[in-house]
Amino acid sequence: MDRQPVLEGERLLLRPLEPADWDALYAIASDPQVWEQHPMHDRWREDVFLAFFDDALAKGGALAVIDKSSDAIIGSSRFQQYEPEDGGSVEIGWTFLAPRYWGKGINHEMKRLMLAHAFEFVERVDFRVGETNWRSRQALENIGAERTRRTELSRYDGKRVIHIVYEITRDSFASGPLAG
Repeated sequence: MDRQPVLEGERLLLRPLEPADWDALYAIASDPQVWEQHPMHDRWREDVFLAFFDDALAKGGALAVIDKSSDAIIGSSRFQQYEPEDGGSVEIGWTFLAPRYWGKGINHEMKRLMLAHAFEFVERVDFRVGETNWRSRQALENIGAERTRRTELSRYDGKRVIHIVYEITRDSFASGPLAG
């Protein structure tokens, strides 16, 4: 599976993240509102976001999200944890968008492009979201993701962080809200 494809929709272009994207992405990420419900709520800080950005480049799978009408970078998302065994799965996540694009169907279009690409190779896509990240949990439910019984426990800044795992299967995608 190519985890850094170029995907194009009606309003968006998704392309591999590049080091030169730093300034545009940090301009978005430096807004504390972007991270207020996220378990890593201090990702607006330059040093914290730099580690996130460097990790995205190092692991591959990261995409810049571009508004085709302005050619501006408006966010980022990733394909992570690709596992080809048993029908295959991949994680989509690490997503953030500039707040002015929230509630305008941008997440739907981005996820539709990413899911359509993923389901050419895998049977299941997973999403991990912080337990108290209500905005992201609602966005996942709006695109047809179903909460599973799986959770993951980690620690951040000395505190326990619970991530809830959602999933969309190839079949549920084909009949769900992003089908077509």
